[in-house]
Amino acid sequence: MPSCCSDRYRSRLMRLASTLTSLLVALAAGAPAALAQEKTLVVSEWGYTPEQSNEFLYKPFEAICGCKVVIDTGNNADRLNKMRVRGGVDVMFITDAFTQQGIDAGVFAKIDRSKLPNLAEVYDIAKAPQGDDYGPAYVAGHYGIMYDASKVKEPITSWKDLWRPEFKGLVAIPGFNTTTGPLTAVIAGERAGVDAFKDPEGAFKSLGELKENVRKTYNTGSELVNLFSTGEVVIAAVQDFAAPAIHKAVPNAKWAPLSEGDYAIFNTLNIGAKAKNPELAYQFINYKLSKEVQDKFVAVGDSPVNKNVVITPDKVGDMAYGDEAIAKLRKPDFKAILAQKPDWERRWNDIFAK
Repeated sequence: MPSCCSDRYRSRLMRLASTLTSLLVALAAGAPAALAQEKTLVVSEWGYTPEQSNEFLYKPFEAICGCKVVIDTGNNADRLNKMRVRGGVDVMFITDAFTQQGIDAGVFAKIDRSKLPNLAEVYDIAKAPQGDDYGPAYVAGHYGIMYDASKVKEPITSWKDLWRPEFKGLVAIPGFNTTTGPLTAVIAGERAGVDAFKDPEGAFKSLGELKENVRKTYNTGSELVNLFSTGEVVIAAVQDFAAPAIHKAVPNAKWAPLSEGDYAIFNTLNIGAKAKNPELAYQFINYKLSKEVQDKFVAVGDSPVNKNVVITPDKVGDMAYGDEAIAKLRKPDFKAILAQKPDWERRWNDIFAK
């Protein structure tokens, strides 16, 4: 081969090698960013207040972790069943009644509390609603009574008031398979002076006496809001998450101060037993418990569990806020309720499905 051709050939090889080297360097420099983008946290929740959740929680957390948060939405039962069948969830938002079902089904991992330093700022009652092995509560919800004060003559002061004769056909209670449905049987037993766990016959006899007052057993908060706004009901047993929408639809609606006390309903955060990113899940839960995030969610009516959050009296509304209010909440025994559920559901249906 002539020397001129050989020189040109070598020159081309050198240019090609230089190009390949530059390309490899560029790829190597971009690798960390690409890997960061590949980190994904799968979060299962209800889908309430999606705009606020995105603004207050998900977008800021993505900026902190350098990851992508993927949201899977649905009701408690459907999401828990999906998790049981196929896994694929890192963190689940769920009420404590369904948390217990998940624990019994083995779908949640045990929690390492040393990885959640913000627990030190959380009210004791909210740190471990289902025991030290499982996740903390992130909101201190409660189950009580709301009523339209413009249509109710005598103020509501007791759970027993649901049975008052003037409320015939004007009461709404949650359906049995909601978080709080079975609690209504416990309340009915207390009205009759019996323990629903020891004397279900007596408790459901009392519940049967409520039937003529019940206009509807509802399954969603929006369903209850509609019942209030159309005037079909004037009083209901309700969780406080629905209170802001009820107040908006019925300006005269009030939360009743009950002599027996409201029941605590803690929404919890748990890590999936098959979570692909457990360390990222711990980081997310700890962030959700922070004063910064808890403070922001007061705007959507979430009662904070972080003791350092300060709410002015005019902003408290129907929330269970502060040491005294949190301490007054009655904690349901959801493990005992689940043990009775098949029998209680049959008895419930004998009353309300006919």
